[in-house]
Amino acid sequence: MAKMRLDKLLSNMGIGTRKEVKKYIKDGLVEVNGEIVLDPSKTVDTEKDEVLFDGEKVEYKEFIYVMMNKPQGVISATHDKSEETVIDLLPEEIALRKVFPVGRLDKDTEGLLIITNDGELAHKLLSPKKKVVKKYYAEVLGKITEKDAEKFKEGVILEDGYRTMPSQLEIIESSDISKVYVYLTEGKYHQVKRMFEAIGKKVLYLKRLCMGKLQLDENLEPGEWRELTEEEVNLLKETI
Repeated sequence: MAKMRLDKLLSNMGIGTRKEVKKYIKDGLVEVNGEIVLDPSKTVDTEKDEVLFDGEKVEYKEFIYVMMNKPQGVISATHDKSEETVIDLLPEEIALRKVFPVGRLDKDTEGLLIITNDGELAHKLLSPKKKVVKKYYAEVLGKITEKDAEKFKEGVILEDGYRTMPSQLEIIESSDISKVYVYLTEGKYHQVKRMFEAIGKKVLYLKRLCMGKLQLDENLEPGEWRELTEEEVNLLKETI
């Protein structure tokens, strides 16, 4: 998309809402190729024209890709009347770009969450046909055995009668509180917790570590985020 209206470009880049951007333009805060432009409907070339807002160059990017280490206590949604959402943890200029979480993590689950405005990529990552592997670390009340791992491999029957797709359960430590990795290719509601409940165990702590080939940045503390590098975006695309 090389050409678009000036107000649309600025709103897409998170400068403000369409209404706010029109006011900024009429107030003389926007320059195109060195000249102040007062017409919000002016067409600009996103690849050739230089656009400045309040003296700062606006770099156009059609899509934005964010990696977040989702903290506990926050829901995976774009907005909610009573709960804090993962979008609330982002600065306004990114939130205004109509980003959304790719899939969801439960309120009390931590870990890797991709947030983007690339609907096509998100759809493919979540499509059951693509079988994108999600890796989780879990701490579980009760001893986990190889027999449990075999049940996961066969597919676990949940409380509603649904049999999950085959998954991998890797035992790190088996004790009163076991530590395991779980690898899933689907994402039913509360699936990891429900799978363990189906074999008589209870999940105490859950964290997503990987989505496809993309791993959570270990330097991100819960609640922190950063944009994906070009290489990381390519890793996601290679996954699908």
